[in-house]
Amino acid sequence: MARIIAKHAAAKPDVPAVVDDVGTTDWDDYNARVNKLIHALRASGLTTGDAFSAYCSNRREYFEIMAAAAHGGWLFVPVNWHFTAEELAYVVDNSDSKALLADARFIDTVTDAVARDDFPDIATKVMIDAEDLPSGFEDYEAFIADHSAEEPEEQGLGGPMFYTSGTTGRPKGVRSSSTQPGGPLEILEMMGAGLPQMLQIPPDGTTLLCGPVYHSAQWAFSFLPLLAGSTVVMTHKFDPAETLKLIDRHQVTNVHLVPTQFHRLLQLDDATRDAFSGASLKAVWHGAAPCPPEVKRRMLDWWGPVVHEYYGSTEGSIVSVCTAEDWKQKPGSLGKPVPIVEVQIVKEDGSLAGANEEGQIYVKNLMGSDFEYHKEPKKTADAHLEPGVFTFGDIGYLDDEGFLFMSDRKIDMIISGGVNIYPAEIEGVLMSHPAVADAAVFGVPNEEFGEEVKAAVQLRDGHSVSDELAEELIGHVREHLAGYKAPKSIDFEKDFPRHPTGKLYKRKLRDRYWEGTGRRI
Repeated sequence: MARIIAKHAAAKPDVPAVVDDVGTTDWDDYNARVNKLIHALRASGLTTGDAFSAYCSNRREYFEIMAAAAHGGWLFVPVNWHFTAEELAYVVDNSDSKALLADARFIDTVTDAVARDDFPDIATKVMIDAEDLPSGFEDYEAFIADHSAEEPEEQGLGGPMFYTSGTTGRPKGVRSSSTQPGGPLEILEMMGAGLPQMLQIPPDGTTLLCGPVYHSAQWAFSFLPLLAGSTVVMTHKFDPAETLKLIDRHQVTNVHLVPTQFHRLLQLDDATRDAFSGASLKAVWHGAAPCPPEVKRRMLDWWGPVVHEYYGSTEGSIVSVCTAEDWKQKPGSLGKPVPIVEVQIVKEDGSLAGANEEGQIYVKNLMGSDFEYHKEPKKTADAHLEPGVFTFGDIGYLDDEGFLFMSDRKIDMIISGGVNIYPAEIEGVLMSHPAVADAAVFGVPNEEFGEEVKAAVQLRDGHSVSDELAEELIGHVREHLAGYKAPKSIDFEKDFPRHPTGKLYKRKLRDRYWEGTGRRI
């Protein structure tokens, strides 16, 4: 077996390794299936350092795919399953993927992507759970069936390359130096053991995955505990009442949630909430978006001092953690930097800030880990103060006890339901519509999701404001980008507030929606 998992398969062969909406795979079977997949991908022509993409739902086979990449020395690209055919084709092409493993749940998008002129010519296309295979695809079970379940030779480290939207242009791949293909497997084993230890996650516990595993945080909070020996229970779609049942039914010890999920849990009726025990929970981590203080307090009152917070990103992993006790003492804090990370606050003049002085937050991993944007050397350089010292663009400060606080964030970024949305690519799509002369996209308040996407547009001469045109523009975005990026509403503006140099004062468009909310943006 892939070596990291072999010890779990030997120690507890009949214990569930992964559980999804339709079934369970024990460690012994998981062992064999990952081995078969490694052999199958090698037989298809993949060699160390190659990339392949997966466009799948939260399912057991996804964890086989991730484990195969991790031990086969491959770069694994988890594609956001909300992406359109156009976006899927772009990621597969940009990542230089040599294979595509897809889920029949998304068969229409996948077949549309493969039919596009800009989809690369790749020989290996595999589909999971399809009743009728599209042309050119092989069935996943048939793909692995005739291959050996024995441990593969010459195993080497592989890892994910997550695609994250940016402040400009298309999504970009984030390549971490800690999971560069072909390195020693001991690095991955250290990550699998280290993260659960740092986050109070029992190595022999049960992890609940109820967010999309294509997201870097959900991957880290599920796949890494799996490597340490945790059973992973997953659902494709979050349901608050079902989440409570799953925690009690499977005696879940740890789960990663986002504030929107907290909000939905708190909206459940009293009978459903009262029926929940939650006694098995040891660590509930949340991140990805700011959590309103009142929501955090209510979750702590309900679930107790197991609700902890972290700050991090796809580029830099976990930077700081704030335990329940820390948050009670320092409400609003992001906690203290983890032991392997040094945080520097850099003022506008380039000097280091003192305690309680604001500046841009820069991060240095003391283990030497760094990142680069795939095929984007300028964007990589722009994110770095120097090699190994990088920023996510956030503004904050360290208090006199070393607790990190964020006072502002990337000005344009919208965080809706824990998902980062960058306006630039949405604005680009809107500008491609023949009726639009100019466009500005920004976030406005939404009680459940924190923020929602709003667009303001100026029309070209000859086009008139109408509800029908607003719907047409929203539909135009949906044709080209994932649905969650589409504006929920459109404002039509006669003029945009601009500096004499032409710079758009987007804040002047946005601030009117935030006045009186009591929230700083």
